[in-house]
Amino acid sequence: MGKPLFYEVLEKPATSCVIAICSLIWFYIQKKGIGYSHVGLSYETALDGHHWRIITSAFSHISILHLVFNMSALWSLGVIEQLGSIGLGVEYYLHYTLVLVILSGLLVLGMYHFLIQKFKIDYFRRVTAVGYSCVVFGWMTILSMKQPSSKLELFGFLSLPISFAPFESLIFTSIIVPQASFLGHLSGILVGYAIAWGLIHGMNNYWAISMLGWIVLVFIFSLKKSGAYNFDFLEVESVTDPSLPSVRFMAPGNGRTLQMSTLPEVGSNVVFCEHTDEYMYKLIGIERCLYP
Repeated sequence: MGKPLFYEVLEKPATSCVIAICSLIWFYIQKKGIGYSHVGLSYETALDGHHWRIITSAFSHISILHLVFNMSALWSLGVIEQLGSIGLGVEYYLHYTLVLVILSGLLVLGMYHFLIQKFKIDYFRRVTAVGYSCVVFGWMTILSMKQPSSKLELFGFLSLPISFAPFESLIFTSIIVPQASFLGHLSGILVGYAIAWGLIHGMNNYWAISMLGWIVLVFIFSLKKSGAYNFDFLEVESVTDPSLPSVRFMAPGNGRTLQMSTLPEVGSNVVFCEHTDEYMYKLIGIERCLYP
């Protein structure tokens, strides 16, 4: 007999938390009748500034079959948390889960951009990616490189050699879930190889916390700026200071003229002076000469 579930949860705390979060989000989505268009990541929504969808798309599932497949595979991959002896472990799992979520989302957008701009396939403007599959496929790839003798258990009865699991699962999900994002899964595999080969490395607690902080910041500001959620306490202001003068050169018939403008303010008096070889303006208390 296997271990009681309670002990397995204690051995895979990070994996258990992710599964709980994804399951709760799925329940909320079903209860509220939320669809792909509300939480999914697509090229068009990214261009519209909905960068928060990189996060929401990763942790959201619309189909129960998709959720069960991803969480079943993720539970099996939780063995990574117990492999601290070969350089993996809980911290490694948490650090590179952040990397997989962000980079796989950015990579799939890059693939869409390439296909749209290079091959003019406008279909990929509206393709919407959703689900934790990118991260699952990334961890499959990493485990296949770090522990090739492992097995991937799916649904409690299907066992796949981990060395072939990424591409076997890629084909398997394309068959049983036809609407699954092939490019999304492929992006997870590519990022997984980059991590396993050491092309992406050096993550520690400092960088993970810093990265998490930036993710939260961008998430909130993109929600605000895109109008998806109104944070009353947050104001996004233009970086342009309207009180500063703007400068541009004009070219009248007999030579160059420097024009300067500023919005009027109380107590300001702008005087423009023109000389043969210099242009000077005088702002109360400040004198400066500009030479063309």
